[in-house]
Amino acid sequence: MFKEDYKRQLSRYEEIIDRKNKKTDFYNGIYDRYEYPVLTRDHIPLTWKYDLNPETNPYFMERLGVNAVFNAGAVYLDGKYYLVARIEGNDRKSFFGVAVSDNGVDGFRFMDYPILLEDTCAEETNVYDMRLTKHEDGYIYGIFCSESKDTKSGDLSAAIAAAGIVRTKDMVNWERLPNLKTLRSPQQRNVVLHPEFVDGKYAFYTRPMDDFIDTGSGGGVGFGLCDDIMNPVIDEEIITSKRKYHTITEAKNGAGAVPIKTDKGFIHIAHGVRNTAAGLRYVIYAFATDLKEPSKVIAEPSGFLIAPLGEERIGDVSNVVFTNGAVVNENNEVFIYYASSDTRLHVATTTIDRLVDYVFHTPEDPMRSVLCVQQRCELIKKNLEFLDSLE
Repeated sequence: MFKEDYKRQLSRYEEIIDRKNKKTDFYNGIYDRYEYPVLTRDHIPLTWKYDLNPETNPYFMERLGVNAVFNAGAVYLDGKYYLVARIEGNDRKSFFGVAVSDNGVDGFRFMDYPILLEDTCAEETNVYDMRLTKHEDGYIYGIFCSESKDTKSGDLSAAIAAAGIVRTKDMVNWERLPNLKTLRSPQQRNVVLHPEFVDGKYAFYTRPMDDFIDTGSGGGVGFGLCDDIMNPVIDEEIITSKRKYHTITEAKNGAGAVPIKTDKGFIHIAHGVRNTAAGLRYVIYAFATDLKEPSKVIAEPSGFLIAPLGEERIGDVSNVVFTNGAVVNENNEVFIYYASSDTRLHVATTTIDRLVDYVFHTPEDPMRSVLCVQQRCELIKKNLEFLDSLE
């Protein structure tokens, strides 16, 4: 039975890896959605889960199971698409694995081993949600959440979040650097390293937090500079994309993918959170910052860019989409990698031209229902007048 079970599972694994992805009939003119997730728990190699020796595993049982694969940082290198995915074991501990594809929409295979981080933080319990920045200093940096137990609390769910930093040049060998310190924020998550120096310094988009879950006084996506990446300390954070009442960012928001540089500005693909009767709802939104002042927001379209649809709404944490990775290839095609419900990873594709058009020409939120209706009526009037002119 061992051989038969092994062959059956291996065949299923290869079938999923080789499955071709295709665009769905979803349409909004901004991006395309795809039929299948690009990464799931079924993309994990059998060697990561099973003991393949029949003498020590006679019933071919999973020894180290995987619950979910999601929230991946992304980078485009030498014509290939690399994802550093968050992989959550059945034991709830997350770790990172590197998956590679030739076309960015299917065929992702994990490298032989997951990333074994240098064990420099004795108190660190969990790591997750790495953002990958191809920096002008020549390194690829991974900024991730480093989670530790809050020893000052008797609550076993109380935790402290910090921004961990690693770097690489080959996606295989990773050097761990000291964690980022933000002097005015007790905790940090969703931190992104800007791809260029700003005033000769390393620039970070942060998410100031008072505690592990609630942002508290944190007003939105922060921005801060540090002199030395080997001693990363940010003295002051200023707020870029602000949280706003009765919007998709009311409860909290945070940086997502590394900013995409365009002729008109840096485009940010971030996440916003609001509360509902069914719990928190996560969506993805976009905004742009100035090329010379990357902390200055210059465009912010109304509403969300991507929200969970259909089966995307179902999973370990339902009604959630989240991104921490997007890449642009040599054809100016944009691949936005987003997870649904903390369970699986999808891709949406667009182009730089479409993304710029969306960010800079979609109206901003006027912030009140009566003004939103007025805004929509103006669009309707313009369209009706245009249609009449064609007759």
